[in-house]
Amino acid sequence: MGENIEFITSIVIRAIVAGTPLFIGTLGNIITERSGIMNLGVEGMMAVGAISGFAAAMYSGSPWIGLAAACFSGMTLAFLHALISVKLRANQVVSGLAMTMLGLGLSSLAGKTYVGIPLKCAFSTYAIPLLSDIPVVGNVFFNRDPVFYLVIILALLTWFTLYYTKLGIEIRSAGENPLASETMGVNVERIRTGCTCIGGAFAGMAGGYLSLVYLPTWIEGMTSGRGWIIVALTIFSFWNPFRAIIGAYTFGAIFVLQYFFQSKGISPNLLLMFPYIATLVAMVIASSGAAEQKICAPAALGIPYFKNEK
Repeated sequence: MGENIEFITSIVIRAIVAGTPLFIGTLGNIITERSGIMNLGVEGMMAVGAISGFAAAMYSGSPWIGLAAACFSGMTLAFLHALISVKLRANQVVSGLAMTMLGLGLSSLAGKTYVGIPLKCAFSTYAIPLLSDIPVVGNVFFNRDPVFYLVIILALLTWFTLYYTKLGIEIRSAGENPLASETMGVNVERIRTGCTCIGGAFAGMAGGYLSLVYLPTWIEGMTSGRGWIIVALTIFSFWNPFRAIIGAYTFGAIFVLQYFFQSKGISPNLLLMFPYIATLVAMVIASSGAAEQKICAPAALGIPYFKNEK
């Protein structure tokens, strides 16, 4: 019995670590898409966040500086996406795909000299006094890295802001009916640009988590398609921060369980297919206009809009 509990605890802990970058990225994408901007550039933003965070942490000796650099680099790429999508009214799908290719290319180029170098100042676990002493639960949830605690706080703030503040109403109205929002005095362009940049910062943080916590080193392609899983999770969560928790950590468990089932004779490649198959299914569902209504997608998602345009 004790061995079973220990095994389950180990799986849950690893699933939390594997699922946290997915959760971070999904939170950011929810903010972006709630404002009406579709972001398919998450993969590229994560990639530049991962290499920026690793390089900044290595040279500064501080993982917090690395995390800040990761957020900034992701935000920079997102600002470019906002400039193209909001200002120039270009196709948001094309722009997002361009950000993915640009981010992957930049990270590959910038990371050539860092491949395989271990990071000595990575984030370590921090046990919360008293709470970490709770049997089983304490070790699982209250003996984690500081970024995990930060993400939980950010999730609560995101949920509260979207549903219980004036700013949240403006964000959601910009994604549902930008013309009505403008009539009520909301600067739709500013809201969409700001939300896109915030979403990019979250995506950069997700990439930074990979190189500062999950695997404290840099290897080319370390995002491994997680950005596309985040796009799918945004749809699975119905653009709701709390629902994103279930999806993100379920996918995190899938990543972890491949090692367990490999010992049982099941091909890990087969297990690794599941998240990406789910991604494809989500994208097919999202392409249906009727489905968008059923899953509560923002009505103006992906539709360009300019101030005073009728």
